[in-house]
Amino acid sequence: MGQWKNISPIIDNRLFLGNIVAAKSTRSLTERCITHILSVCTDEIPPEIPESGLTHFRIPVEDVGTADLLIHLPVACRWIDQALRGGGVVLVHCYQGLSRSAAVIAAYIMWSRRVSATQALEFVRNARDQIWLNPGFHEQLVLFEICGYQPSPAHGVYQKWRHGVDQQLRANGLLR
Repeated sequence: MGQWKNISPIIDNRLFLGNIVAAKSTRSLTERCITHILSVCTDEIPPEIPESGLTHFRIPVEDVGTADLLIHLPVACRWIDQALRGGGVVLVHCYQGLSRSAAVIAAYIMWSRRVSATQALEFVRNARDQIWLNPGFHEQLVLFEICGYQPSPAHGVYQKWRHGVDQQLRANGLLR
């Protein structure tokens, strides 16, 4: 594994993957001309305030395998795509820049290029070798592909997966 990085370019210095340090660093954001930030965590960052001039979007999920990132992926992909098509420069981050943000960027690669989860993760890993998705998010990327990049509460594949997660949480006393 190479040197630990707070931020890495994934596509043409227009789509970046990073951690919370990069998202909070005015220098990191300014040097890369970041205009849009997608936070895949619950941690607040200074660029969220309107005065920052940055466009911000949050997917509030924890880095646990039972967290439902899958249902958020279509909106995240469209948000990233709209920002890039509008000339923006996007940073997708989570706390460590290893799992949640890497999964969202892989989903975007899958959605925009119509490639498999394996191909998308390989693409992301070639740009940032320090990604490490939790197994639940890896499974959700496979399901994202199976759902035709459009999971929804009405989709049978999503329903079956969600039911299994809920059963697991109930068995562990985490859901009533």
